[in-house]
Amino acid sequence: MASHLIRLALILALVAGCSPERPAAPPAPAFNAADVMFLQMALEQIGEGEQVAAPAAERATDPRIRDVAAELRAQWTEESGTMRRWLLGWQQPLTADPAAGAHAGHGALHALRAADIEELRSASSGQEFDRTAVSLLLGHLGNCVETSRMEESGGAYPPARALAATVTQRRQAQVRRLLTLAAAQ
Repeated sequence: MASHLIRLALILALVAGCSPERPAAPPAPAFNAADVMFLQMALEQIGEGEQVAAPAAERATDPRIRDVAAELRAQWTEESGTMRRWLLGWQQPLTADPAAGAHAGHGALHALRAADIEELRSASSGQEFDRTAVSLLLGHLGNCVETSRMEESGGAYPPARALAATVTQRRQAQVRRLLTLAAAQ
């Protein structure tokens, strides 16, 4: 009789969906203000850089400059999609707070100015255009590296830190290629 009761209890437990207690899933990694600022600043930098990379991909006379510009544009498309998904998933704005003190501690990185873009657009010769594009891209990519390094050292969200490390690696390789081109001009 006891064995019938045990079997009945096991059957009832299976039918009822009882199972051994499973460990709770680990909580999703939290993000912090550095993660949000990195993503917002990186999106802004991608938008600025696109103003140089797009014409460079089309107008540069040196095919190596066109190659770097096309590579940047493809990587920026991929990177910005990820960045936007994270910010929207965290219910954070895609752009940083424009208030004067909002960026304290995030460095004073130079942004491309309208005058820089106009200089590129109005370059009269192919060689002048190439020199201007390389110069603007070098400064811009240096800023991208600095922004990524801030995330690597201060971010809390592991995938964002990994993305920052990838961005640093990619941009440093592109800077080296552009420095070689600048030295040859």
